[in-house]
Amino acid sequence: MSLTAPLRGIVPPVCTPLDSRGEIDTASLGRLVEHLIDGGVHGLFALGSTSEVAYLTDEQRATVLETVVNVADGRVPVLAGVIDTTTARVTAHAKSAESLGADALVATAPFYTRTHGKEIAGHFRRLRATVDLPLFAYDIPVAVHSKLSGALVRELAEDGTLAGLKDSSGDEGGLRRLIVELGGRGGREEGPAPRFSVLTGSELTVDAALLAGADGVVPGIGNVDPAGYVRLYEAARAGDWALAAKEQERLVELFAMVDVGPEADMGRSSSALGSFKAALRLLGVIECGDTAFPQIQLSAESVVLVARRLRAAGLPQVR
Repeated sequence: MSLTAPLRGIVPPVCTPLDSRGEIDTASLGRLVEHLIDGGVHGLFALGSTSEVAYLTDEQRATVLETVVNVADGRVPVLAGVIDTTTARVTAHAKSAESLGADALVATAPFYTRTHGKEIAGHFRRLRATVDLPLFAYDIPVAVHSKLSGALVRELAEDGTLAGLKDSSGDEGGLRRLIVELGGRGGREEGPAPRFSVLTGSELTVDAALLAGADGVVPGIGNVDPAGYVRLYEAARAGDWALAAKEQERLVELFAMVDVGPEADMGRSSSALGSFKAALRLLGVIECGDTAFPQIQLSAESVVLVARRLRAAGLPQVR
């Protein structure tokens, strides 16, 4: 599905189901895509952090993206993460994503080496010039150790390099200022950065971000309850902020599954991704809840606690 307008709505970062050998479980991935589309999502973000992209080989990345694109079959746009350390490596991933049918690209700043703002700008411009797909910047300083400044995002939005931003910086004040500077609520199609989308990755404050003027959200736990995030978004669009807040609070309680058990003390990667996958297995969407090595697998004790969170949220379990 070609992106001919600003991207809005719920765009979950699709989990990557693995089998017990650590290989891509394409059958489970296909069911997950159907689960998300049935939930009413507006797009799919394959090969992001929640997809465990950093743990996948290039061949596995291609398998994931090809599966998501084929199962989605044009019903919603598919954004492909092309996350890697250098411009050359990111460009190679981008060319692969284009050949596999992705509708847009998502890239971070280069990382491992220290990078200046001018180098980051050159990175995004070269990528956009090389592969003719809409490009979204992914601001996640906890992983790449550099923050995309508001001035840089505005510059790249206004010159057409970037089609949007996925903000996972945790700087909600900065995100609000950026939204205002780019044209404010509903004004970006005619403002200084036309056709630019601002998506928040802060899934626990979606109602506040939408009220501030964000266009949508990329919620990891949206894998588990996509329909809940769609209800929140639709309530916000309708101006029913009380209903949006009520749905947000239910999702906050559901998200608490990532803090269960001993894995929660390990920086949340093992606990969060393990909890999402355990929940999807309990819901009958995927076959195996394993995460990629060397992440610690969720304990049986923690899975029981995840099941309790699902029941409290009103989500039916089949396992």
